[in-house]
Amino acid sequence: MRWSQLFIPTHRETPHEADVVSHQLLLRAGYIRQLAAGLYSYLYLARRSLLKIEQVIREEMDAIGAQEMFLPELHPAKVWQKSGRWDAIGHDMFRLQDRWGHDLCLGMTEEEVMTSIATGELRSYKQLPQLWYQIQAKFRDEPRPKSGLIRARRFTMKDSYSFDLDAAGLDVSYKKHHAAYCRIFDRCGLKYITVEAHSGEMGGSQSHEFAAPSDAGEDVIVLCKGCGYAANLEMARSTPRPPTQPDSAEDLPPEEFHTPGKKTIAEVAAFDGSPETSHIKSLVIVADQKPYLVLLRGDHSLNEAKLGSAIAATKVRPAHPEEIREWFGADAGSLGPVGVKELTILTDEALRNRRDLICGANRDHYHLRHVTPGRDFETSFADLRDVAEGDACAQCGKPLTLRKCIEVGHIFKLDRRYSESMGLSVLDPNGKEVTPIMGSYGIGLERILATSVEQNHDDAGMVLPASIAPFEAIITPVNLKNDAQRQASESLYEDCRSQGIDVIYDNRGERAGVKFSDADLIGIPYRFTIGKKISEGIVELKDRSTRQSTDVRLEEAAMRLAEELAKAVDPSAST
Repeated sequence: MRWSQLFIPTHRETPHEADVVSHQLLLRAGYIRQLAAGLYSYLYLARRSLLKIEQVIREEMDAIGAQEMFLPELHPAKVWQKSGRWDAIGHDMFRLQDRWGHDLCLGMTEEEVMTSIATGELRSYKQLPQLWYQIQAKFRDEPRPKSGLIRARRFTMKDSYSFDLDAAGLDVSYKKHHAAYCRIFDRCGLKYITVEAHSGEMGGSQSHEFAAPSDAGEDVIVLCKGCGYAANLEMARSTPRPPTQPDSAEDLPPEEFHTPGKKTIAEVAAFDGSPETSHIKSLVIVADQKPYLVLLRGDHSLNEAKLGSAIAATKVRPAHPEEIREWFGADAGSLGPVGVKELTILTDEALRNRRDLICGANRDHYHLRHVTPGRDFETSFADLRDVAEGDACAQCGKPLTLRKCIEVGHIFKLDRRYSESMGLSVLDPNGKEVTPIMGSYGIGLERILATSVEQNHDDAGMVLPASIAPFEAIITPVNLKNDAQRQASESLYEDCRSQGIDVIYDNRGERAGVKFSDADLIGIPYRFTIGKKISEGIVELKDRSTRQSTDVRLEEAAMRLAEELAKAVDPSAST
């Protein structure tokens, strides 16, 4: 390709609306343009990169025996109603009606559609296992689309589904996908960590997330350098740091005291002179329309995913102020468990065996001292809190660290949630009707591109790996008016193409500095510079990632780069 014939609208200024590096650079480099909040047009360079990512995924999915399909973006409500998710998902789903008034939605994921195909076609264990996948647009009505391609309302997913006769078969399919995902992310040049994860609205018994460390990420993972423990914050377990001061050994009854205008834990602790670790934080939560009083140590925060798992709830929200007033006779900031009879009380494990604590008195501007869980109120205990930086690893006792990440892939053991609800059954070897077990496996293509930019950039622009860069190399003559430089550029361009190198020739009449800046900005991994040394038959080959330059002879240049690219794919390849 010749640059002068292409549409690559680069910009020098950082767009004011872009809040993370990948968003800034993808806009500046002419990869994307925003149509509306969370909706992006992919221009020429982005399309080339995404097609390369797609091809990597397709090759690895085909290698594990998965079969590619292509499903409609528009789904009838009835398939989602059959699984029970039409009402469970809520506002995240784009919904519409056709001219006849039939309810439809834009596909967020494909469990229902894939299972409906299986229900109509699979009859015998002899047809199992099945691995089906597609690469398709997905839609989610994000309340706060942000960070460019990382959190958009329309995005591209590779989603695949496994159908097996039993749990042992699912284990095999799950491991195949795990290995394939590792190869995909390795080939795309990502740094990532595989962690235990929460299955969320997908359901199922087990899931793992492929998390790419990045300050632009919205996920948080918990890591232990001691034993290698790694988990998403929604699943992580830890031993909390000890309370700031030990509990009193005295067995005193609850005592009310006046706390005028003090509502937060910090305000009451400062007023009373006690540490926050000696306080009970009281949160009123509505889960599947049932109210709960949830108790945490004063310095801890609630993990809603853990709460939802503890009570098997699908929808969890904070209670509204008017609901709190009706149920407690007091406002938030003065609430506590003593005397509460109408609500189920759940308490975090960090408060188990604690005593002599402080909590709200369910009377505005009053609190209670000397409160002991289990003695002064009845409760059940569960792990409900977020792991905090510096907590001890539950496995080895070493300190834990928290790290922001971008979720680039997620695999789930769905078990029989969808196959049962949608009536999928086959005959086993004994002629008995059984329900197949399922797995679901997703990868976000745009997230791979955005994450690569987040992890690979410098002050000049993007530093993309050759496997997903829009071009592997660029040829840049310093002065096109020089016949020798122009002829050498044309010759090298043809040599590169004959070697199978995906190359772009910058034949614009711009200054050399402008062309160098543009090449660095758009992230081309290798650059050939044709300058004064061409009179000696020499061109410069520059590696974008290391910024190292090497002089090579013109007639050997394309072969030299082909060898470098081969090493990037297979480090054992020799020169």
